[in-house]
Amino acid sequence: MSKTNTQIKLAKRPVGLPDESIWNIEENEIPSIQEGEVLVQLEYISLDPAMRGWLNDARSYIPPVQIGEVMRAGSVGKVIESKNNRFEVGTYLYGTGGVQQYIATDGKGWIPVNPGLAPLPMYLGTLGMPGFTAYFGLLNVGKLKEGETVLVSGAAGAVGSIVGQIAKIKGCTVVGIAGGTEKCKYLIDELDFDAAIDYKNEDVRQGIKTHCPKGIDVYFDNVGGEILDLALGRLAMHARIVICGAISQYNNTTEVKGPSNYLSLLVNRATMQGFVVFDYAKDYGTAAREMAGWIQSGKLKSKEHIEEGIENFHETFLKLFNGNKRGKLVLKVSE
Repeated sequence: MSKTNTQIKLAKRPVGLPDESIWNIEENEIPSIQEGEVLVQLEYISLDPAMRGWLNDARSYIPPVQIGEVMRAGSVGKVIESKNNRFEVGTYLYGTGGVQQYIATDGKGWIPVNPGLAPLPMYLGTLGMPGFTAYFGLLNVGKLKEGETVLVSGAAGAVGSIVGQIAKIKGCTVVGIAGGTEKCKYLIDELDFDAAIDYKNEDVRQGIKTHCPKGIDVYFDNVGGEILDLALGRLAMHARIVICGAISQYNNTTEVKGPSNYLSLLVNRATMQGFVVFDYAKDYGTAAREMAGWIQSGKLKSKEHIEEGIENFHETFLKLFNGNKRGKLVLKVSE
């Protein structure tokens, strides 16, 4: 157990791609707990593209991280001291603990997890928010039907890789868009996608035309920008576009680039809907049980990219945007 609590706090708001100066690294006392609280030693934190949006002082689905606050992040850790009857010492919990090594909490919003059933990092990925995002985005918002053609961008990432696998489980043709030969090979050879388009080295427009000859029934968008526009140009009748994220736009210093092909929605009687996974919180248990069953049966593969050391937070954070990771990005923050 460390003698201090290392914390990463927001020092100033970024413009464009964040640099290291936006963070302060502080060594503070490990918090003391009051009656009804537990002390959680955080072991892993989740790094997600949404974190970039939380840094902006702008209206969104969740308040921005304030200057001087610990950076918000999903986390999983172990109860090492308890004055709360609901959580015994030794219980592992998932919750929003932030980028730090310890947190005192009353336990509200924290969920017990079992490291005997799945490795702890998996509760930040396939059996956590990214997995739930893929599940509800594809099935509830995308209204997927067997036999349809699904196109997913950011397909080698934490959400996209699960979207594609669920679509395959549901009997669909799946085409993924990813950056680089190795990622595209991973989609086909390991995740059983039907095809992959390398946006760094291929003509994406031609790739979509080739691999979605009858059009796109469901487009699950994680990147926005030009690729969203190209997908809109190849929609099938009554297509559904699921707006999950727009990582290509998050670090813009100019206005966000919107789609110019939006009239395709009219022509094809298609729908385009954004969503936030928190809206489905009451059904997380259902999703977790079904996905755990798929993992146990070998139908769903979970991949975590794990870095180590809280002092390496910024370098790890940048991997969300430079593509130097595959699957769910996780940082181990304590031993």
